[in-house]
Amino acid sequence: MTLIIPATMTARVPGPDSGENRVLPMPDLTYTPEVAAATAHLYDRVKHVVPPVEWPFHAPYVAAINRLKKERDAVILAHNYQTPEIYNCVADVVGDSLQLAKLAARSTARIIVQGGVHFMAETSKLLNPDKMVLIPDLKAGCSLASSITGADIRRLREAYPGVPVVAYVNTSAEVKAEVDICCTSANAVQVVESLGVDRVLFVPDQYLAKYVASKTKVQIISWHGACEVHERFTGEELRRYREADPSIRIIAHPECPPDVIAEADFTGSTAGMIDYATAQKGGKVLLVTECSMADNVAASARDVEFVRPCNLCPHMKRITLPKILDSLLTLQHRVEIPEELAARARRSVERMINLQN
Repeated sequence: MTLIIPATMTARVPGPDSGENRVLPMPDLTYTPEVAAATAHLYDRVKHVVPPVEWPFHAPYVAAINRLKKERDAVILAHNYQTPEIYNCVADVVGDSLQLAKLAARSTARIIVQGGVHFMAETSKLLNPDKMVLIPDLKAGCSLASSITGADIRRLREAYPGVPVVAYVNTSAEVKAEVDICCTSANAVQVVESLGVDRVLFVPDQYLAKYVASKTKVQIISWHGACEVHERFTGEELRRYREADPSIRIIAHPECPPDVIAEADFTGSTAGMIDYATAQKGGKVLLVTECSMADNVAASARDVEFVRPCNLCPHMKRITLPKILDSLLTLQHRVEIPEELAARARRSVERMINLQN
């Protein structure tokens, strides 16, 4: 199966002189009674996590973005780590990075605005080559993705000839182009075992690699990258929460260090964490991941009490409502990947997707 859009669904991206590419004027961002009424149903989704005093600032942007999406024929993809007013009020597709790209490929909209970091926008472009992909802030990077380069992969292949390379999807297109197959935190064990070999190189997250190694007999040779959000959690920190309230349920992402995972009641992918958390009806849950994910789950799972140790991702927080609005007005910043590089990177992603189908 391929996720490249078939010809009958290909969205036409206008040329540089097209009127559809014109810069649009800034709309009125006054918080009027009309704006309040038009966005009231959206505030109802987030009032559990967004204070009333903040909504008059957000609402005019929410209203303007939702109008402009229709005018531009655009969809907004929001990662789980985006703030609640983005995730719940302007996003058309939400989820983890790969879910976003796959679901966007099913849309007939001509423009994708990526509410997430740069490698996610690249993945969206890889799987949606005929669409315009925008990222509202070019500086929205990722400590994990930047920990390894394509040249690093080539050196690893020289050091370990014949050993296949598995890359976490949280990597650049340059890295994806050099590896054999990609994986997510949800399917990493399946991907590793699908290769039918005794050992693999696993890049770039050292903690996800350790977690995978604990679940398989395949020898894992890991890179030493890490997510700056997840690596700051400690097992000692979680034990203090447990001592304060033994009833708490601790849910960790496998990008966390081993001592954190050892203290968790459940370890799983972003989607798995959400499912586990929402099933704890009436209970108290500690989500060991980025702060906004807890806010977004709490917005819908209102009968669950969320304790937030709260490590923010500074890169995700570069994406804001004002920047999304500006991106739609100016059609900036456009993500482009040279076709030779894109073709190789796309193969490693599609190999993983085909494995799941």
